[in-house]
Amino acid sequence: MGVVPWWAKPADLAGVIDHTILRPEAGRADVLRFCEEARTHRFCSVCVNPIFVPLVAGALSGSGVLTCSVIGFPFGAIPTPLKAAEAAWVVAQGADEVDMVLALGPMKDGDDDAVRADIAGVKRACGAATLKVILETCLLTEAEIVRACQLSQAAGADFVKTSTGYSKGGATTADVALMRRTVGDSMGVKASGGIRTFADAESMLRAGATRIGASAGITIIAG
Repeated sequence: MGVVPWWAKPADLAGVIDHTILRPEAGRADVLRFCEEARTHRFCSVCVNPIFVPLVAGALSGSGVLTCSVIGFPFGAIPTPLKAAEAAWVVAQGADEVDMVLALGPMKDGDDDAVRADIAGVKRACGAATLKVILETCLLTEAEIVRACQLSQAAGADFVKTSTGYSKGGATTADVALMRRTVGDSMGVKASGGIRTFADAESMLRAGATRIGASAGITIIAG
């Protein structure tokens, strides 16, 4: 017999879902709708672009639902001081969690020191806020995914995350399993990008994910 999962029904997954609205054209009404859905269904967080952090933090106040924002999104190709300033701003505005994009160019160049320093700089700026590092796994080899996980771990990040959802591919169970094997139990693993159904989410959790990022949270928990 296989291991019995902690979830008995799709709705049980709500507490590990970051209810995500990052569409560039999303407006205030869209974001507030996601906040109301998150409060109703008890999602883990609402994840938004930085401009909406004050709105979301206010809308979620007292609900227990976290405010999450993305940093250096979606390419990760801005200097560390700017990423750190962006992170510090969203935290000051009420973000509980920060999802930063890895410095992909230096990663591909094998400049481990630069990648580690980039993550560490953002981690310092986050203070007590949770830091997740988006690896954009579809652009990395298996060896690079392992190295990116190790560098994130060494720099003090709390999670590694698969994808922005804005590149050529999203989360795969193989990448999630590789990330989990690499970080062990010391970090969270967030699967994000292309997760649209309960079956998708369940497969990621079985592979080792501890958080799901999705814009289709309502569909997922409806099964």
